[in-house]
Amino acid sequence: MKINLEVIAKFDTNGNIRPVSIVWEDGRVFEIDRILDIRKAASLKAGGLGMRYICRICGKTVVLFNDENHWFMEK
Repeated sequence: MKINLEVIAKFDTNGNIRPVSIVWEDGRVFEIDRILDIRKAASLKAGGLGMRYICRICGKTVVLFNDENHWFMEK
């Protein structure tokens, strides 16, 4: 199952995307403290293939996926 998210991201001059913060379902905004890993990967729980961002948010490890400009997390 997917949790669809609004993500605030930066794009560099090479077109690389770097998420900066996420907007949770209830409107709360969480800053991404650190990105630990970025790679192309499949979401085995929710389906879909795209870029996987393993991030640190508020001391917790969170996995974000960008599937053709659609951001989500596995539930």
